[in-house]
Amino acid sequence: MTDAPTQTGRRKGGLLVPLFACPSSLSWGGGDIGDVEMIAAWLAGAGQRVLQLLPINEMAPGQQSPYSAISAMAIDPIYIRVTDVTDFNAIGGESWLSEPDRARLDAARGAPRIDYAAVRALKRTALRAAFARFFEAEWCRDTERARALRLFLSQQAWWIEDYSVFRAIHARDAERPWTEWPAEWQRREPAAINTIRRELAREVLYYQYLQWQAALQWQRARARAHGVQLFGDLPFMVDGDSADVWARQHQFRLDATLGVPPDAFSASGQDWGMPVYRWDVIAGEDYRWLRERARRSADLYDGYRVDHLVGFYRTYGRPVDGSKAFFTPADQPSQVALGERILGLLRAAGAEIIAEDLGTVPDFVRESLARLAIPGFCVFRWERYWHTDGQPFRDPGAYPALSVATSGTHDTEPMIVWWEHASEDERQKVSRLPTIQGIAADAEFAHAPYDTKVRDVLLESLFAARSQILVLPIQDVFGWPDRINEPATIGDHNWTFRLPWHTDRLADVPEARECQTRLRGWAERYGRA
Repeated sequence: MTDAPTQTGRRKGGLLVPLFACPSSLSWGGGDIGDVEMIAAWLAGAGQRVLQLLPINEMAPGQQSPYSAISAMAIDPIYIRVTDVTDFNAIGGESWLSEPDRARLDAARGAPRIDYAAVRALKRTALRAAFARFFEAEWCRDTERARALRLFLSQQAWWIEDYSVFRAIHARDAERPWTEWPAEWQRREPAAINTIRRELAREVLYYQYLQWQAALQWQRARARAHGVQLFGDLPFMVDGDSADVWARQHQFRLDATLGVPPDAFSASGQDWGMPVYRWDVIAGEDYRWLRERARRSADLYDGYRVDHLVGFYRTYGRPVDGSKAFFTPADQPSQVALGERILGLLRAAGAEIIAEDLGTVPDFVRESLARLAIPGFCVFRWERYWHTDGQPFRDPGAYPALSVATSGTHDTEPMIVWWEHASEDERQKVSRLPTIQGIAADAEFAHAPYDTKVRDVLLESLFAARSQILVLPIQDVFGWPDRINEPATIGDHNWTFRLPWHTDRLADVPEARECQTRLRGWAERYGRA
C-alpha cells in the first residue's frame, strides 16, 4: 500500500456496535461496560482493530437516544455492570433482589429488545442499595475505598461537581427541567446553590459514586480490550436541560434552537430543539468547555467520531419566535476559521478523530478536512459522481485514502434493505464498478436477490477500498435487516436493537464463528488485520 497515512498511520477495519446492543448472559437486559471485553475479543478474533460505539453519555430522563444527553461528561449509569460493583456483592448480589425484581430481571434478560424503563428501574434499585452500604461501611469510616473515591472526585472536579449538584437537584425536583426550578437555582446564585448543596450532600455523593463506579469499570474494559481500539462518538450538542448548559448559560442562545436547513432528505429541514452555541462568547473564553469535552473524550477513548461535523463550521439556528433562520458564523471565512480552530483543539487532546461529514456539506468543509488530514466518511450507497451525467457510483478503489469507508450508519437502513429497494439502474451501476467486477465475476450480480453472495461481494469491496479506515455496522456483516434508529420517528423501535446471541457465547454460535472467519480473511487479504 502506498496510500497516505491516517493519524495513526495504518490501514484498519472495525465494526459499529452500540454498547447497549451487545449484552452478555451476565448483563441486566442491555449491553454494559462489562461486555466490552467480550465483544472486543470477538472482534480481535475477526481481525478487526476498532470497536466503534455510539455515545455513552448519560441520557436525559425518559430518553433512550444516546444523542439526547443530560451531560456531555457523565457516563450513563445504565451501563454500569451491577454484579461488578463491590458494594452490591457485599449485600448479597443478585440474591439480594426481591422475588418480583428477580422476575423482572429474568424478563429483561430474555426480551428480544431492550426495555429501558425496566433496566433503569432494576439498576437504580440495586445501585441505591449498593451506595447505602458504601456510605455506612466505607464513607463514614473513611476507609481506603472512601479515600479512593475522594481522590477520584479531586481528579474529576473540573466536571463532576457541577454535574452531581445538577443531577441531585434535578432528581429532587421530580426531573423537571432546570428552566422550571426556583429562580435562584436557575441563576446559580452562590448562596442558594451552597445551601441546596449542603441539603443534598448525600444525594450529590450518590451521583458521584455512580460515576466512580462507571470509571473503574471503564478503565478495566479498556485494559482488557484485546488490542482493539475503542472509538466513541462526540455529539455536536447536549440537551438544553443539561448540566453543561445550566452551568454555562451565557454560552448558549436559549431563544433559538439547533437544526439543519431544508435539503434533499427533508423539505422543511430539521429542528432538534437544542440551544444554539454563542460562538463569540465561547471564543472569548478560549473554547474552554470544548477543550474539556476533548479532554474527557481522550480519557475515555482511543479515538472518536465527531458528530454533525458541519455544525462546528456553521451552526444552523431557528429563533423560537419564528423569525428568519440563520447560520452562525454568517460568512464563509469565519466558518472555516471556527471549524479548523475547533478540530485543532479536539485533536490536541490526544485521541484520534474522524469526522461525520454526511448530508448537505459545503465543499469548503471537505477541503478544510483534507488540509487538516482528518478522515471524513464514504458511505457506499451515497458515493456517486453526482454532477456527472447518469450519476455513476464511485468505485471503492477510488475513495480518498484519508477517509472512512462504510456501508451505512446508525441512522440508515441496513444494506440488505437498501439493496432490495434499489432500482434496476442503481444495481446495474454498482455491478459495473471495477472492484465489484473483480470480486463478483458474475454477470448476473445486478439481478441477484440479497443472498450471502451479494452480501459478501459488497462487504469485500469495502474491505478492498482505498480508505485507510473501514467501519461496518454489525447488522451489515451478518446481513440483518434490523435498524438501530429511524430518524424523524419516535418509538420503541429506535435504540433498542440487541444481538440475537449473548456476547459471552459467540464462540458457540456457528453463524458468529463463520462471520469471524470471513472478516479475518478479508482483513488479512486487504491489509487491515
